[in-house]
Amino acid sequence: MVQKSAIGATGVPFEMDIERGKIHEFARATRSTNPAHFEGRDPVVPPTFLTTQFFWEELVEGANPWDVVQMSQEKGMHAEQEYVFHGPPPRAGDRLTATSKITEIYEKTSRSGSVLTFVKMVTEFHDADGTLRAEAILTGVEKA
Repeated sequence: MVQKSAIGATGVPFEMDIERGKIHEFARATRSTNPAHFEGRDPVVPPTFLTTQFFWEELVEGANPWDVVQMSQEKGMHAEQEYVFHGPPPRAGDRLTATSKITEIYEKTSRSGSVLTFVKMVTEFHDADGTLRAEAILTGVEKA
């Protein structure tokens, strides 16, 4: 059962190095045909590349605040993923510092009358200058 007290839970910052080879691999895996993902020494990331944050986040204890939510593995699921870029997307060679935070927990009643609990986690990605470059917004839902 989702713990509403998790609102505001924030993970410790973690670093994410944007690597050229990983951009190529991700672009191929997602069947991108955009030359910007393959050309030059510093290709740009595909729009959904930031989902790889979880590989970096798991390396830093306390970086992912999702455990505090305590969403049921049996009743919960990933509902939505959104990416917001504040300027040009990251490129190979960038090092981003990311922080994840549980920002919202709310309920809705489904058409069948079941209560659905939604949880949003926002991960902010800042560059070396401290500029906000992107946000990843994950929404999970648990059916009561």
